[in-house]
Amino acid sequence: MKVNVIDLGSPAEMMPVTCCRKFQEIPVAGLTLEERLVWMFESKSRADWSMSIRPDFWPSHDMIALIMDAADGMIITGGDGLELARITLSGKAPAKTVQIDSESIHIRYPWDLLAVNEKIVGAIETDNIQGTVRQNVTIDGIVHLGAGSVLLPGVYIEGKIIIGENCKIGPNCYLRGSTYIGDNCHVGQAVEIKNSLLMHKVSAGHLSYIGDSVICPHTNLGAGTITANLRHDGRNHKSEVAGTLLDTGRRKLGVIIGDNVHTGIHTSLYPGRKIWMDKSTVPGEIVSKDIKD
Repeated sequence: MKVNVIDLGSPAEMMPVTCCRKFQEIPVAGLTLEERLVWMFESKSRADWSMSIRPDFWPSHDMIALIMDAADGMIITGGDGLELARITLSGKAPAKTVQIDSESIHIRYPWDLLAVNEKIVGAIETDNIQGTVRQNVTIDGIVHLGAGSVLLPGVYIEGKIIIGENCKIGPNCYLRGSTYIGDNCHVGQAVEIKNSLLMHKVSAGHLSYIGDSVICPHTNLGAGTITANLRHDGRNHKSEVAGTLLDTGRRKLGVIIGDNVHTGIHTSLYPGRKIWMDKSTVPGEIVSKDIKD
């Protein structure tokens, strides 16, 4: 059994997440997209089976079952006809072409990572506590806590949360599902995080709100950094890609922040905005447009 994950490079549509990494190297809930796809399929027991798959294809449970039950191989395409995966059995050419179902995700833009993260984190069913939970921590949900991580007094967790290794969480912060926090992160006093993906070595030390956002590694959010994630009119958010405002399909969307970004204290970020790597904001800045190279 062999799974070949296609190298997509660093597509501009996924900036700023792909500023410092290839598409397949994007981490989601602890593993890269490539690692998750390999784990997902190579753990199956079909020696005559091989696959070539794009890392921007996240198959649903039904689609995985369809692939594994294939008797004559198949090609899976997106709604636009793009080939997303090719399954071959016993070296024979695929016998049919199938379009992805509505529950599968074709990851085209950074905000699509939130949908994948929601599925992965939302699927955990039991606690896995390897770190330390101090007194006066409330867990109203399911938590995975990595080795060396600590939940300090006053932490309130609601829903399903995955926290990596060697993190310091709290005191007195509020984590809401479906949130993933990577290794060596710091989430401190009076910080609220909801439905977000924080990669490794992200720090939000004081008095901040992060909602429906993707934060790349080595980012530091200054005290009082606030992400807006809901339009007053309740419509879907739009975000600029290659000079065009695209409908993200999301009613709630915060910010997309690249690697090694530093926000000044009391930074306010409009919904759907993006900050490229190595950029910073000044104290009190209102980010109404993308901050790019």
